[in-house]
Amino acid sequence: MNAGYLETQPTRAEVDAMTGPVVVEFGTDWCGYCRAASRFIEPVLADRPDVTRVRAEDGKGRPLGRSFGVKLWPTLVFLRDGKEVSRVVRPSSRAAVEDALAALG
Repeated sequence: MNAGYLETQPTRAEVDAMTGPVVVEFGTDWCGYCRAASRFIEPVLADRPDVTRVRAEDGKGRPLGRSFGVKLWPTLVFLRDGKEVSRVVRPSSRAAVEDALAALG
């Protein structure tokens, strides 16, 4: 499993300026839903080293999550060149993550 969710994270402007395929994963290290979903997320993203992954700790007072309208964890936002292509909220299968990743091209 990757390192935990980042308390210090990029700004929305920095995320919007990222080029290529990017996945911003919102959640917390203590979230049971996040831990359960990691079995679907980790193997899919591990197979795609070309995709930049940002694991952003979310919660009250976290502007990045608010700017994306995150309400449930984990939420994965798939971006290409700073534009949202797809989103997965609380993935319950590997296929859900694979489909969203496929939308990135």
